[in-house]
Amino acid sequence: MQRWFFLEERKIQKTKPEKKMSEPEPEQKAELISQQWQFSVTVPDINPLKEKVFVTGNTPELGEWDYTKIIMMDYDEASNLWLKTLTIPNTCEVLYRYAICFLNENSNDVFIRKWETNIHPRMIKQTMLHPTQDVFGEYDKKQGISTGWLTNQTLIQFKFSNNPLQLKSRLAERLINIKVTPVKLFFGTEPHIEESSLSTDTTDTELPAGVLVEVATLANDPNICHLKPQEQFGREYKLNDVLLVNVTTPNPKQLAYLIDFYSYSSRAASEDPPCHVGYTYVLPNMFKPSEGNLELPVTCNVKHRPLGTVNFGYLTVCPIQEKLCNLQVSYAKYWDSSWTGLEVGHRGLGASFKTKEGNAIRENTIASLKKAAASGADLLEFDVQLSKDMIPVIYHDFYVCISMKRKKEIEFTEMLELPVKDLTLEHLQKLKVYHLVEGRSKETLFFDDDLDEHQPFPTLEDALKAIDIHVGFNVELKWTMEMNDGTFELNNPFDMNTYVDKGKVLEVVLKHAGERRIVFSCFNPDICTMVRNKQNKYPVMFLTVGITNKYQPYRDPRCLSIPAAVQSAVSSDLLGIVVHTEDLLRDPTQVS
Repeated sequence: MQRWFFLEERKIQKTKPEKKMSEPEPEQKAELISQQWQFSVTVPDINPLKEKVFVTGNTPELGEWDYTKIIMMDYDEASNLWLKTLTIPNTCEVLYRYAICFLNENSNDVFIRKWETNIHPRMIKQTMLHPTQDVFGEYDKKQGISTGWLTNQTLIQFKFSNNPLQLKSRLAERLINIKVTPVKLFFGTEPHIEESSLSTDTTDTELPAGVLVEVATLANDPNICHLKPQEQFGREYKLNDVLLVNVTTPNPKQLAYLIDFYSYSSRAASEDPPCHVGYTYVLPNMFKPSEGNLELPVTCNVKHRPLGTVNFGYLTVCPIQEKLCNLQVSYAKYWDSSWTGLEVGHRGLGASFKTKEGNAIRENTIASLKKAAASGADLLEFDVQLSKDMIPVIYHDFYVCISMKRKKEIEFTEMLELPVKDLTLEHLQKLKVYHLVEGRSKETLFFDDDLDEHQPFPTLEDALKAIDIHVGFNVELKWTMEMNDGTFELNNPFDMNTYVDKGKVLEVVLKHAGERRIVFSCFNPDICTMVRNKQNKYPVMFLTVGITNKYQPYRDPRCLSIPAAVQSAVSSDLLGIVVHTEDLLRDPTQVS
């Protein structure tokens, strides 16, 4: 106690005014702690009229990684450099990154197209006296560029697959080019598309402000598998192709989509453009849920008569409502070279219902996850779906069985199979719930009702808080798939955007994961596309069974083989794929 008073007395004495030399003026003080710095970067393959270069960093002057405070640079045509002079502190190391963005002139919103994603950002050290000239994406002898994510804009994806065109016989055997053009929807007494917006054979329609159209064809050719700006006459569709057209727009409800069809005449010279043979258009109110299929008439361009039909799928990806992502760091395309033989706990300590001699600890429980972590697992894989009240819970199967008996009674009466999504979190955690294997065999496999951490249906947030931060998570998003015979694993699911976004799966991870390594994975390629575009921090991997004799195949052609899965992952800018060993053992050359 005496020592505390002594220290306090010294502190008080120190604060007494002393004679000092004349202090610097405020302007001189600012010069001592800050300096002018010119950021300079070359950016190949950019259209300065449509795209701008921005800089961001860890200081208030650089926006503190906030994409809404990102600083636009000026283009110097003479030097082909993007330049910006800013005041930065010289009392600490300044970290920064560059980004290529669209600037929506109507709202001043910034849409990030590409940004530098080296794990360690660029650095201005205190000892550096002169600025350097940077090259976009190249830093510290490494290259790291990733596509952006949805901030205030929406992604509409058109999916043409399974030979979508059914045209009259004279065109049935021809190769057709497909082009999707967003056009402004004008509202008068009735919504209509302006005549001048209809495509012609020789001109390239100017897109509305802030709208981007990119195309990918899933093929072994990387030149067409990566998303690229749509060509003037669209992209050729060949038999059994999967053609994806991505439209990114800040105002999806104000756009219609004109789909044009072109074909080359048999008498055309090599330099002649294709002929415009027909068209259809899509109004925004046709996109009812987040995903679906549309079958529309194709109209002849000349006589305006029916030419056939086009059948295609669509996917709508909305941005996360809460601002949870920034430009500080991204692991979306990152994999440490030392991660070559990771131990991954499947459903925690392993599946426990596949055989009667299953693990002694119930799968997908906190107890199972903890035991796997204590046993040395590098990553823990588990399955996440939503309860009726939209809380992310950990459970593998889409259905559970409930008994009319009380929890303590072992004897079974009538068993009811219910979807997990139809029960609230309280129902799932308080009712006596049986696994499908238990319900169908009428045999209870676990007697752990009094052990909290052994109970099924822990929440995703529970797992993030209960498991050691050094253990990574592979979060598999459970989503119903359409089988080859047209049936679904689960009928009437949540809306897809609701499941991923409003269901708070991403929100829970982004808020509570901290420094934990996270990988998202899913068997549904559309869920993978959604998760990749809604956030920029964590990697996404596409799960694929491939060619198999053990499981009924899915209908989506992107799921039918390892090469198709690779192409889908490339087109969606995913980190990679997760394959079933059966297909690799069948043909090990696929590893390459």
